[in-house]
Amino acid sequence: MSQKINVGVDGINRPKDKDREISENIATLFGSVTGQAVLRYLRSITIEMVHGPNVTTEELRHMEGQRYIVGLIENRMNHAHKVKNDGTRS
Repeated sequence: MSQKINVGVDGINRPKDKDREISENIATLFGSVTGQAVLRYLRSITIEMVHGPNVTTEELRHMEGQRYIVGLIENRMNHAHKVKNDGTRS
């Protein structure tokens, strides 16, 4: 029996149970005290970083890619908590 494919938090098609597993693994990793400290550091050098008017297109594209990854980690953590609290496999 094949598993139903859905679009995950990251926009990639995969089975719901695999998507849930990825989110739960990320939430476990970054949910620890050490993981939270690492995530705060990553936010400070990406999402919270402000560039001046002289930033190049290349630098900005590089930074936006980094911000996307940190945002994805946070979205995965939220997804894991939602799945756990709802008791569903979304």
